[in-house]
Amino acid sequence: MPVISKKGQLMPQSPIRKLVPFAEKAAKNGKSIYYLNIGQPDIKTPKIALDAVKNNALEVLAYSRSEGSETYRTKIASYYFKQDIHVNHDDIIVTTGGSEALLFAFGSIMDTDDEIIIPEPFYANYNGFSTASGVKVVPVISKIENNFALPPIEEFEKLITPKTKAILICNPGNPTGYLYSKEEIKKLAAIVKKHDLFLIADEVYREFAYDGNTHYSIMQEEGLEQNAIMIDSVSKRYSMCGARIGCLVSKNKEVVQTVLKFAQARLSPPTFAQIASEAALETPQSYFDDVIEEYVERRNILITELQKIEGVQVANPKGAFYCIAQLPVKNSDAFAQWLLEDFDVDGETVMVAPAGGFYSTPGVGLNQIRIAYVLKKESLIKAVNILKEALKVYKD
Repeated sequence: MPVISKKGQLMPQSPIRKLVPFAEKAAKNGKSIYYLNIGQPDIKTPKIALDAVKNNALEVLAYSRSEGSETYRTKIASYYFKQDIHVNHDDIIVTTGGSEALLFAFGSIMDTDDEIIIPEPFYANYNGFSTASGVKVVPVISKIENNFALPPIEEFEKLITPKTKAILICNPGNPTGYLYSKEEIKKLAAIVKKHDLFLIADEVYREFAYDGNTHYSIMQEEGLEQNAIMIDSVSKRYSMCGARIGCLVSKNKEVVQTVLKFAQARLSPPTFAQIASEAALETPQSYFDDVIEEYVERRNILITELQKIEGVQVANPKGAFYCIAQLPVKNSDAFAQWLLEDFDVDGETVMVAPAGGFYSTPGVGLNQIRIAYVLKKESLIKAVNILKEALKVYKD
C-alpha cells in the first residue's frame, strides 16, 4: 500500500473544526447549537464590497498579477498611511488569505529544521504552517494569570539558537484577545535586531482594539525595516472571510522579491475577491465604530457571565473577538465532545474550541477553551448559561 508522508502524518487537525462531525450529528438529532468555536463574524459585509462584484461588467475573468493588482496594492498602501504605516505598493504582495501570506513568509525566510519562537497560546494553524514548511515551533508560554501579556524578554533570549530565524506574534491575539503595547513591541524589536532575526506580526485584527487602547504595528517601529514582516487580511476587518484575500508587507526588498517567487508559483490571487476587497477600502469609519461598540458590549457580557461560574477563570481581552476560559475540567476536548453528544438545556447546547490545540507544548491548556464572541448578546448569555449548567453535572 502507498505510504503517506511523514509530514502528512504530523499535520495537526484543526482544534476548531475537528468537532464538526459531532456538531452535525447533534443538529441532525434536533439540537440547536450556539457556535462559540469559530471566528466567523456575524457582522454584515460592507454593501460596497458586495456591490462591486455584483455590478461588475467583466467579460473575461483573467489572471491578475502574481503580486496582486497594482490599483488594489496602491489603495492598500493609502489605507496603511491612515494607520500611520508608511509603505509603498511595491512593499505589498497580495495573497490568498493571511494563511498563504504566512506560508510564503515561512518559505521565504526559513529552511527545514529552522526554528521560530511563538508566544503560546497561538493561532492553531501556526502549527500546521510550521509542519508544512518543515519548521520547528519553539513556544514561550504566556499565562492566563497575567492576561496573556508578553512573556519576559529574557524567556525569549533563552530560546534563541543558531537555528532561530524569527519570532512570530499575533496582535491583537487569536486566541487570547491580548493587545501588545507599544512598549512590548519595542522590546521585541530590540531582541530581533540584537540577534538578527525576523519579526513576523499577524495583524489581521488591527481594527479591533478596545478600552481606548491603540494598536501599534511593527511597521511603525523605526529601525526595524529589514526585520519586520507584517501579515494582514480582509477576512475579519470587513467580515469577508470567504473572500480569501490577505497580504504580506515588508520594506525588506529581498523578502518581498522572494515572496513574489512563491506567489508566481501559484499564479495569482482571485480576481473577483480583489475587486471586492478594493471596494471595501472605501468603507466609512462609522462602520468600524459601530462594529467596535458591538464587540465591546459582547465582550463585557461574556466576561461578566463567565466570571459568575464557580471554578472558571477567564482572561479579559483587549482586542480581537476571542477569549480563553479555564474550566474546572481535566480535558476540554472530552468536555466539548460531551456537550455536543450528551448534553443540552431545553434542546440547546454549545460548541467550543478546546484550547490545547492552540499550544505546542504537550499537556498545556488541556483545561482551557477558546470562545469567539461572534454571536448576538442574547445568544451569548444563553450559551454561557448552558456552559454553567453543563459544568454542574459533568464528570471527567
